[in-house]
Amino acid sequence: MTLLQCVELRVPPADLRNRFPFTIPSLASRLGDELPFDAPVTFLVGENGSGKSTFLEGIACAVRLPGIGSDDPDTDPTLVYGRLLAERMGLRWRLRHPHRGYFFRAEDFFGFTRRMDRLKEELVAEAEVIRNDLDRSAYARNLGAGAVLGQARAIEARYGASGLDAMSHGEQFLDLFSTRCRPNGIYLLDEPEAPLSPARQLTFLSMLKAMVDAGAQFIIATHSPILLALPGAAILSFDGGTIRPAVYETLEHVQIMRSFLDDPEAYLRYL
Repeated sequence: MTLLQCVELRVPPADLRNRFPFTIPSLASRLGDELPFDAPVTFLVGENGSGKSTFLEGIACAVRLPGIGSDDPDTDPTLVYGRLLAERMGLRWRLRHPHRGYFFRAEDFFGFTRRMDRLKEELVAEAEVIRNDLDRSAYARNLGAGAVLGQARAIEARYGASGLDAMSHGEQFLDLFSTRCRPNGIYLLDEPEAPLSPARQLTFLSMLKAMVDAGAQFIIATHSPILLALPGAAILSFDGGTIRPAVYETLEHVQIMRSFLDDPEAYLRYL
C-alpha cells in the first residue's frame, strides 16, 4: 500500500516556463501529467543532472518533510528550486497526509553527525559552567547542571557513548535510519548508498523491507544497482529527457556494472 498515490506536475505560468527547474527536460516533458506511485518503494534513477534529485526535493518541500541535519524545507537555501517546483505540484494521498517521515540527503547526513558530537560536547561544557557558578545555590547548580547533562545523555543514548565519529559512516547511517523511521510514514532519500559499503547496502535493503512491511513508503533517488534490485519496487527513469517506468535489467547503471565486473580489463585498458 502507498500513502502518496500520485504527484501532478502542473504547468507553470508563462513567466516561469523558461526558468529552472522547469527547463529540465525530464520535468518539462511531464508538465500537466500525473506520476502515480503504485509501489511502497519507488526508485528514481538517472544520470547526474537528469532531474531526479530536484524532483525529490520538490516532493519534500510540498510534503513539508523535515530534513536530516538540514534547515526546515521552508528556509533551507539549497532547496530554493525544490520550493519553486513544489508550488506547481499537486499531491494525492490514500487517506490523509501522514505526519511521520523525513527527507534525507547524503550531504546533509555527514554534517548532522558532526553537529551531534559538537552539541554533546557543548552541553557537557555548559553543565560544568553551571556547577562552578557560585552565585547560585548548590541546589540550583545541581538542578541546572542535571538538566543540561540530561540532554547530553539523550544524545549519547541514541548515538553511543563514544560519539558518532566512533562509528563508520555506514554504521552511523544505519543507526540513524533504524532510530528515526516509524511505521506508516513517508521517507524521501537522496543517494542513501553514499555512506554504505555493498554489504551494508544489503543490510539496508533488509531494513527497508521491514519498514515497508510496517506500512512505510519510500521514494529513493539512487545510482546503486544493489538497491535498485529490491523485489517489488517500482523504478522511474529520468534519462532520455522524460520520466518513464523502467525495468531493472534494462537500466544502464545495471548493464555497465555487470559488464565491468565480468571484464574489468575491457574498461581499464583505456586508462
